[in-house]
Amino acid sequence: MEELYEERLRSAEPSAASLGRGVDHKEVELRHRNVGDGGARAAVFGISDGLVTNVSLVLGVVGAQTLGVGVVKLAGLAGLLGGAFSMAAGEYVSMKAQGELLERELEIERSEIALYPEGEWRELVSIYRNRGIGAELAEKLADHVMADPQRALEAHAREELGIDPDSLGSPLRAAMASFFTFSIGALIPLLPFFFLRKSLAAVVAIVASALAALVVGGVLGLFTGRSRSWSALRQLFICAVAGAATFAIGSLVGVSGIG
Repeated sequence: MEELYEERLRSAEPSAASLGRGVDHKEVELRHRNVGDGGARAAVFGISDGLVTNVSLVLGVVGAQTLGVGVVKLAGLAGLLGGAFSMAAGEYVSMKAQGELLERELEIERSEIALYPEGEWRELVSIYRNRGIGAELAEKLADHVMADPQRALEAHAREELGIDPDSLGSPLRAAMASFFTFSIGALIPLLPFFFLRKSLAAVVAIVASALAALVVGGVLGLFTGRSRSWSALRQLFICAVAGAATFAIGSLVGVSGIG
């Protein structure tokens, strides 16, 4: 069967050669990001959530002019810890539930391959035929795949369920990444209040948060493959709107609603 795969690969080579260069498989693979593991996703979006959440909270408290810097620090720390634990728990539960669901589907598929190999073979043939492979080659490919139960499970998982059995993600890794990156993002607008007086700290926090928003947006653009400049400006806009809204509410409400 290896000869069949090599023959199909050779048949695709002229199109690449016509472009004046060969195809480097490793180079092509590097263009793809591993999105199956939740750790990278949780880390990238965790810092964004932390930044937006705490810049809103801190500026909302700053808006209430009668509240001292101690209250700002307390609210910021509470927002940091509460948000980080909430994000981590949400990531863990979400990925754990998703992983358990996918493992259940894999177990069902494993049982079907063991109990109904002929039917599963026909499913593979049908899938290959629908992808434009000729009947004879589709049957030979299905024979090759079904000869090994593990290979058959991987093929059915990818073709029928759209998942990679080896890349279900780590709930614990995603939770830890979310916790620490959310904390980093939330610390940016809070940190100045530990070293500067309230009015100056507020200005520094706004500037630092704006710069951080641009950087985070650029990283998000790099991660998603979108325009980094547009992603950076979008992130800045989101932070600005959130911070301005909570500051305005804090200024209007003040401490009149407390007690």
